[in-house]
Amino acid sequence: MSLSPQLNPDQAAEGVETLTEAEHAPAPSGRRSRRKGTDNASKSPSRIAWERLRKDKVAIFCSFIVLFFLLMAIFAPLLASWEGQDPNVSDTNLVDLDGNPIDGPNSQHWLGVTPKVGRDIFARYVYGVRPSLAIAVFAAIGTTLIGLVLGLLAGYFGGWVDKVVSWWVDFLLSLPFLLFAIGLVPIVQSWFGNPFTITAETTARVRFGALIFILLIFGWATMARLTRSTVISLRESEFIQAARVLGVPTRRILFKEMVPNLVGVTLVFLTMAVPTYISSEAGLSYLGVGLQDPIASWGNMIADAQKYYATQPLYLWVPVLSVALLVLALSLLGDAVADAFNPSTRR
Repeated sequence: MSLSPQLNPDQAAEGVETLTEAEHAPAPSGRRSRRKGTDNASKSPSRIAWERLRKDKVAIFCSFIVLFFLLMAIFAPLLASWEGQDPNVSDTNLVDLDGNPIDGPNSQHWLGVTPKVGRDIFARYVYGVRPSLAIAVFAAIGTTLIGLVLGLLAGYFGGWVDKVVSWWVDFLLSLPFLLFAIGLVPIVQSWFGNPFTITAETTARVRFGALIFILLIFGWATMARLTRSTVISLRESEFIQAARVLGVPTRRILFKEMVPNLVGVTLVFLTMAVPTYISSEAGLSYLGVGLQDPIASWGNMIADAQKYYATQPLYLWVPVLSVALLVLALSLLGDAVADAFNPSTRR
């Protein structure tokens, strides 16, 4: 399992070139082409990228898929109330002596019930998207901010700052994320008490925070490397040199001149990091070191459902297909964002 988003560094770095290439690219010959080139030159890079995204049918379709799952997470209590079930309420009367559900999907349990304990599958499914999206979004925002700041400082100042940041980036990227995550989650959990005595609710909350903590530790390195390489090329630009000559404060150069030129890299990394972290959370929960009951998540649903695939196929296929669809939609949307901020592509 790879934690780092599958980004093309050259493609991501080219996103920042919009500020120079999109505004100064020579217009094609012809009266209409010259007028179009003039119009594009007067627009900001972000506006040009947004217009290209609006014309991308794949990006629009993927946006609707992501919005669907986002609304499912927000209105999970409402959806479960329509069915009239609670995700954590067990009813052993719905299963036989062997633990198999007595009935399949019906008007009271739209996707049936789980084996052994008789929990409603639909309620757990709609609630299960919540922790996956929450962990992915919090971790993606955190790693983006950390990587942006450290990469900005390393690329602009160079010297010992660059050496220290680059050493940590290389060190973290060389570590096997999966092995360390499996080992670190129990360690972090032990900080909050004996794992044999703390309650299941406390364990679930601790693991939720532990997953975000681990993703933050290992996830910022890729963003820092991309930001550093982009800032190194930007710091020799004429507008940065002019700002230095004029005595503009370093803080203003970094956050007023540099950061706006990093919008493309930031958005590309952010949109690619979210699906990566969703997959990581689902994979760790499947391996038993992620989220646990009473928190419902797609990962622990898949881990439990594989044992009952022959008798309860919906229990497995619904979360599996949902994870695959959500990750695919986010990945394609990330590619569309990368292309929109890359002036050399035409979609």
